[in-house]
Amino acid sequence: MGAAARATDTAIGLYQRHLSPGKGWTCAHLVAHGGQSCSAAVRRLVATRGVLGALSPTIVRFVACYRAAMLLAQQDVRGVCCCGGIPIPFRFRGR
Repeated sequence: MGAAARATDTAIGLYQRHLSPGKGWTCAHLVAHGGQSCSAAVRRLVATRGVLGALSPTIVRFVACYRAAMLLAQQDVRGVCCCGGIPIPFRFRGR
């Protein structure tokens, strides 16, 4: 793993340990579809593809998370999509 990938992995790890638990919500993609949160998926992509190789699939993942947030907004569970620095509120009923 190169220096940029290690730095990105460290930053994501810090986010997962210190910021994510404090916000009280999980990623919309995980709520809607199961599997991994966006931060876990991006961390895996960076580890396997490097920072540049992970860029395109990361964008695709964040778009999918945004779409999941919009889908869940029609329901009644509350949370925030993790798409970049812009919090996108959602609600989801049922789970």
